[in-house]
Amino acid sequence: MIKKLHQMGLRSGHMYVAGFAAIGASICSWLISASAEDAGIDRADRWGIFIGEWAPTLFMLGVALRMEETHVDKEDTSEMAMFDKSMGGSSRARAGV
Repeated sequence: MIKKLHQMGLRSGHMYVAGFAAIGASICSWLISASAEDAGIDRADRWGIFIGEWAPTLFMLGVALRMEETHVDKEDTSEMAMFDKSMGGSSRARAGV
């Protein structure tokens, strides 16, 4: 799932911004609900908590996307791969591997 999100163009920075926006939206929804509705402070608390629960999930997705962005295959960092890149060919193909 994380790989697919990354391929779709979603980056870790987007998720971090969304996490902070969820925190701000949680505070705003609590303030608006507490002042505009006659349902009492309990409903305002529920709105604030409901939206505030999104932030950890969004931050977690940001961390997972950051790991995807910085992921390096072990095969690509091998000396043979570096040699192949510098020589412009595939030594494995020449070696019959």
